Amino acid sequence: MAEAKAKIAVLGASGYTGAELVRLLLRHPRVELVALTADRKAGLSMAEVFPQFAPYDLPRLTTIDEVDYSGIDLVFCALPHGTTQQVIQKLLATYPKLRIVDLSADFRLKDPGAYEQWYGHPHAALELQKEAAFGLVEIYREDIRKARLVANPGCHTTTSILPVVPLLEAGAIDPETIVVDSKTGMSGAGRAAKEAMLFSEVSEGIHAYSASGHRHMGELDQEYSKAAGRPVTPMFVPHLVPMNRGIYASIYVRTTGGTAEDLHGVLASFYKNEPFVHVLPMGQVPQSRHVRGSNMVFLGVVADRVPGRAIVFSTIDNLVKGASGQAVQNMNLVLGFAETDGLQQVALMP
Repeated sequence: MAEAKAKIAVLGASGYTGAELVRLLLRHPRVELVALTADRKAGLSMAEVFPQFAPYDLPRLTTIDEVDYSGIDLVFCALPHGTTQQVIQKLLATYPKLRIVDLSADFRLKDPGAYEQWYGHPHAALELQKEAAFGLVEIYREDIRKARLVANPGCHTTTSILPVVPLLEAGAIDPETIVVDSKTGMSGAGRAAKEAMLFSEVSEGIHAYSASGHRHMGELDQEYSKAAGRPVTPMFVPHLVPMNRGIYASIYVRTTGGTAEDLHGVLASFYKNEPFVHVLPMGQVPQSRHVRGSNMVFLGVVADRVPGRAIVFSTIDNLVKGASGQAVQNMNLVLGFAETDGLQQVALMP
């Protein structure tokens, strides 16, 4: 007899991260998609919103309130921040055994004051905020296994935490001098029509945005400070580049007496058994195209011309490891599946 599949709902399936969840879950061996929701697109088929799904038998898009959650094992929330708090609070009050992976920013920050600072309003579900596990699997694997609510990290955050946290925990770099120069593709801005996102506004150029206060700084402060055992406030500047997918971070650090080779050794040892983190040989630089469409993270370390300085490079696909792939990785842990299930796609090149 075939093993019963877990029943999965995706709230917010009409956005890029929702569509990426559907793409990944369609080929997952242990799950069945039973509910897909949208707001303005409710009533349509997924193929009408994303024509690549035309060959597949998928549930029609409905509103969140129309879903019968009684038989669902896990819900992905790919909804805007702010509104997600009320949605999840209501769901868990009615169905306390439901498991949820939230792709919004609503439960990533443990400090209510930090959340209010970065998002401009008080948190509306403080008890759930305390309960949520931060969904960066390579750092919090055991916490995630036990969680009913997982807060998927941000895309810039994932790219910049994975290479830096092991170095801070090892005391190998100076926490006061970290500079994160991060570049992201267009899909990170979402699918809504925006004048600033038109092709002619962004092609053939590059520009920084939110240079003095991007919201992902709150996650970097939280995770870097925890790793260092002291407050850390890195410099972080995101840039928009004219590509559809990908994030590429160049991270400038000072060692605490060691060499760039020592930093490479820390990362290679820390991630030696991780299926989705690949540390390149010393001196090699990753390229964003080499992880496109995959759940992989590529890390590289290069020595600066000045002794005691180094550049650490990190790249991911923002829609996969930076959002939906990482969410599936979290689901696999929560539901007791093999962590790599549904995520073994090799990068698309070219």
